[in-house]
Amino acid sequence: MTDRNAEGGYKNSDWFRAERGYEDDVIGDDTVPELIDRRAAEHGDAVAQMYKGGVYDRTLTPEVLDEAPDGEFVSLTYDEMRSAYRRLAAGFDALGVERGDRVGIFADTRIEWALSDFALLARGAVVSTVYASSSPEKVEYLLDNPDASGVVVENEELLERVLEVEDRLSLESIVVMDEVGGDYLSRDDIHTLADVYRLGDESYEDELIDEWLHRSEIDDLCTLIYTSGTTGKPKGVRITQRNFRSCINQMWKRLGPRPDKPDEMVRLDEEMRILSFLPLAHAFERFVHLAMMTAGATVAYAEDVEPEVLREDMRKIEPRGIATVPRLLEKIYDAILEETSDSAVKSRIFDWAVGVGQEYWEFYESCDEPTGVAYYTREPPLPLRAKYAVADRLVYSKIRENLGGEIEGFLSAGGSLPDHLAEMYLGIGLPVFEGYGMTESAPVVSVAPPEEPKVGKLGPPICDVEVRVDESKVGSGIHENDDIKGDVGELLVRGPNIFDGYWEMPDKTEEAFTEAEDGGDDWFRTGDVVEISPDGYLRFVDRVKNLVVLSTGKNVPAEPIEDAVVESPYLDQCMVVGDGRKFVGALVVPNFEGLRELGEETGVDLPETNEELVGHSRVRDAVETAVEDANSGFEEYERIKQFEIVADEWTQENGLLTPTMKKKRHQIREEYADEIERIYR
Repeated sequence: MTDRNAEGGYKNSDWFRAERGYEDDVIGDDTVPELIDRRAAEHGDAVAQMYKGGVYDRTLTPEVLDEAPDGEFVSLTYDEMRSAYRRLAAGFDALGVERGDRVGIFADTRIEWALSDFALLARGAVVSTVYASSSPEKVEYLLDNPDASGVVVENEELLERVLEVEDRLSLESIVVMDEVGGDYLSRDDIHTLADVYRLGDESYEDELIDEWLHRSEIDDLCTLIYTSGTTGKPKGVRITQRNFRSCINQMWKRLGPRPDKPDEMVRLDEEMRILSFLPLAHAFERFVHLAMMTAGATVAYAEDVEPEVLREDMRKIEPRGIATVPRLLEKIYDAILEETSDSAVKSRIFDWAVGVGQEYWEFYESCDEPTGVAYYTREPPLPLRAKYAVADRLVYSKIRENLGGEIEGFLSAGGSLPDHLAEMYLGIGLPVFEGYGMTESAPVVSVAPPEEPKVGKLGPPICDVEVRVDESKVGSGIHENDDIKGDVGELLVRGPNIFDGYWEMPDKTEEAFTEAEDGGDDWFRTGDVVEISPDGYLRFVDRVKNLVVLSTGKNVPAEPIEDAVVESPYLDQCMVVGDGRKFVGALVVPNFEGLRELGEETGVDLPETNEELVGHSRVRDAVETAVEDANSGFEEYERIKQFEIVADEWTQENGLLTPTMKKKRHQIREEYADEIERIYR
């Protein structure tokens, strides 16, 4: 086992010393509900939340939330938000919710999710999460496992899923965000969210809410966030107040408004405005949400994740930042390519502009200051500035306009972003601050600092977090890879943000930790193969479980190969296979629109259905070329030797992607067992 905590490297930088010494009134040890309530009171008239009309039949309108015109956004100030969730807290108390009770939230990301969350935390309850896509069987498990006494559901459809299994649950109350039929409300235990608000308004006392808030303690359980359960039953991750609170402190030191940052640099402060569309049931979006509320920033809820709707929403709210996952950044890039591919001239201009952006960024990398600082403090030579101005007018400004016009950068987690995309976004002035973490780290381990983002790297650990690697968890193939410059193995982590165990799963908790040799806290085993680079930044390699172990004994990381394959405009998704086989194979999903456009450009009449398209010889030729191009960047034993083209996109709806858009590999292997056998026939 190798212990490397980045001696030198980023630790010699000014920004590192500044963040370690930074203190202000956000950084502290009060609990999450106390912090949110204090900061909401301080930001008063500032806009806290924005919600859209025409999407939901909300019960909180018009009493709490003003009616919004269809498709338009309406705002809620911090004072209004605080008044709403405090009265909801009193209403939940009137329903019988007590301190320490587990209450589920079963809904898509929306303003009512957040208000219910803040209200239940203020009451001292433990919020337990249920993904909106959950089947009745999964709903039963996610409410029964924590012995939930209540659940807040989104609408009639999700209410029906709960009622289908309620006889096997211990629910005392069910609250519905949207309007439902009167038959449901005739029951004593089913209420609308508006009912809860009215109950709270009738019994409301400021002093009582304050007492509940002050009664919360830093080591109390804050929330149970359930893992996706792709390899077994979902595990309830016990996140304490200390876990979330320390992570807020750590991220505030890195991304907050430190006085040493250039004024123009991206920062988390009251000027930040984001569009929220990832699942709030997931730790990443939930934490981003809490951090935004801490900063006095604005969260607008997209409430629809269709790409065209998201793009229109961005134009309306003009976000300054976007918290996202690599898959969505890839889709944005694909949309840009699609818009420029309708003519050879546009395509050449786009390629030239990307090259100029890369040249621009290379200039900043050559400066003495960190790249992110140089970006705001150093001017490139005049000829390069002139080229950049033309590229900005022709290409970059249009990309920013499609993202609302005010965008300053992205915060990306949940996987690694392919290098060519990171370079493209950096080059055009939209840095992607890649981070690494998991639910069990509440949820951040590392994130790229705005002062020094690096292509293909996930930043150094945040304050008070220690990392090391267990080299025994990877085989010889990893160490022989020329791209590996630092220490590589399963990442081990410890710090105040690391969870305190899985809910009622002591055996799983014990398996997740390994004893520390120095007498300190035990190390959490992340299950991820990570390189700690010589500069101290982390670089994601793959999940330990995703390593393809060939019959030759070589360990092959799947994700870098998959990322390289989908760089092709004609391929949308890829999954590497080959465990126990002699060579690497792959399942690929084409970009059907891109292939049909290629057919039109080359005068080839392609079939109309996707099922027929994947069998066409010209399509196979295009896929084969893309795979060969991707293979050129890998060692011989890592290269895809055979592949099968499949006709269905992998989505959350067909059960092949998680709610955070990660591949469910086991399910994909089961779904395409015949295709995999053909690869090795």
